[in-house]
Amino acid sequence: MIYKPKRRRYYVIKFKWAGRLVHRRTRARDAKTARSIEAKIRTELAQGNWGILEAKPAPTLSDFLRKDFLPFTESQFQTKPKTLSYYVYGAKSLAASDLARLRLDEITDQHAAAYAARHSNLSPSTINCGLRTLRRALSLAYQWGKLDRLSKITLAKGERQRERVLTDEEVSRYLEKCPQPWRDVATIMLGTGMRPSEVFSRRWERILLNGEGGLIQIVEGKSRAARRVLPMVPEVYGVLKARHEAQGRPTEGWAFPSTSACGHFEGDSAKNQHARALKSSKVTPFEPYCLRHTALTRLGEAGCDAFTLARIAGHSSILITQRYCHPQADAIERAFSKIAARERVVTDGGHRANSETCEEEKRQTTNLSRRKG
Repeated sequence: MIYKPKRRRYYVIKFKWAGRLVHRRTRARDAKTARSIEAKIRTELAQGNWGILEAKPAPTLSDFLRKDFLPFTESQFQTKPKTLSYYVYGAKSLAASDLARLRLDEITDQHAAAYAARHSNLSPSTINCGLRTLRRALSLAYQWGKLDRLSKITLAKGERQRERVLTDEEVSRYLEKCPQPWRDVATIMLGTGMRPSEVFSRRWERILLNGEGGLIQIVEGKSRAARRVLPMVPEVYGVLKARHEAQGRPTEGWAFPSTSACGHFEGDSAKNQHARALKSSKVTPFEPYCLRHTALTRLGEAGCDAFTLARIAGHSSILITQRYCHPQADAIERAFSKIAARERVVTDGGHRANSETCEEEKRQTTNLSRRKG
């Protein structure tokens, strides 16, 4: 028989052969594939191949990283050099640790904690690079059938979060001192909440300018949710319209061309121009990515619901979006002021109504007494 356990993705086969129970989990998500796997196992057993029931030993972490994980990562992230370098660095750190000689099915959260403790001299972000790489490697091993179960891997605490949100005054001072093209990039990030890399790689084929506004189409990203269409606020439209006119109204090509290897404005140049803008504007230092946090926080304070905000940000879950919204003290105060004002209206209204009712009852009672008298 075949069946899918509750809350599981894969089918399980279960039958008896020569008095021996065969109970195995498949990697099949549909019943047809699961039945074909069951038929194959029955055929092997009929031919006397009992070895098919013996589980193959899991590879060591070092072997899996070298033979499977890194080749897959290099092919998967050819167009995302930062993601590739992140995983390569993490794999290098894991290969040099005590985890490297362990089999995949031996690795537990206790080993991950020991890895973090041995690297306590490094920053939490660097430690978590290795732990996230370990998570990803174990997940792939599970998907590819090299691992029967997934172990929970807890990340190190204390990792720096981008929680800075700029005020309107800081934004004005900062943009005024920004050199081009970083000023235009920063304006677009503040107006749309796009990721820096999404702005850098904009092409005119994916930008619609209709004379009064426009749309920006994003067709690539970290996940399927990153593919989205965003409208332009006036500031963003003005920036892109001026850039389009200055380039001779092209119908294709990079919106932010440069002489770099990738052909467009990129992160290293952006960091240099960002540093110059901070120095000139004397705004308290922040990371460029905080511009995205500022934009999404503003949208949240304007009343945008969590699901719409996740769609705008290109997130697959509102749990991720929560990390990008940092309500400021004045926004919290405004929220409570609205509640207080609403309560005051209801309360005052109720008191007035009660007062008027009591006065009317008193007048009626007085009139009735006079008539009787």
